[in-house]
Amino acid sequence: MKLENNFEDFEALGDEHIGTSANTPLRKDAFKLTKGEKIDIIKDDVRHIMETLGLDLSDDSLKGTPNRVAKMFVKEIFGGLDPDQKPKASTFENKYKYGEMLVEKNITVYSTCEHHLLPIVGRAHVAYISNGTVVGLSKMNRIVDYFAKRPQVQERLTIQIVEELQQVLNTKDVACVIDAKHLCVNSRGIRDIESSTVTSEFGGQFKDKSTRKEFLDYIRMDTKF
Repeated sequence: MKLENNFEDFEALGDEHIGTSANTPLRKDAFKLTKGEKIDIIKDDVRHIMETLGLDLSDDSLKGTPNRVAKMFVKEIFGGLDPDQKPKASTFENKYKYGEMLVEKNITVYSTCEHHLLPIVGRAHVAYISNGTVVGLSKMNRIVDYFAKRPQVQERLTIQIVEELQQVLNTKDVACVIDAKHLCVNSRGIRDIESSTVTSEFGGQFKDKSTRKEFLDYIRMDTKF
């Protein structure tokens, strides 16, 4: 099918919040350019967009925007595309012999919708049952943050977090629930500021109804201090 006949399909794909893969779609040459080269190219592209919109980039308030946006894209909000930024999640022997689930809840999620490049903001709740090894608590937060710092679909983000922890901990017994607001829904289109999206991925023992319920009960607990 010719590309020009697919524009409506592409629009529907984004509006329906459908992802095409559990892996982030990357070209083979994604890491050919240096960060500096990427910033220079994006800076020119942002400048072109702003000028096309009719903005006067000679104004003191606007003239630094293209460079700021380019640096933000490469070094911050899309930093999770860089494999060198992947957190080193060292594991340790479970010397306490703790055999129940460990839950890290209310992990802040800042991501970006890949369909409209608007923010996704919410919370992730992650749990695992040790298979003889444990991982530092902060590493769970860092793994969430790393995969969130990409153009994302929330379903994919949830799966990527679980799969990474399963690999790190050498166990299938990992679960993740994310509750987030999408500004592509809240600030454009239907503009529903109250709605949020909840996604989940359950592996191993968490597929058991009673284990899953225990996890969900934990994340419902009021633990504000």
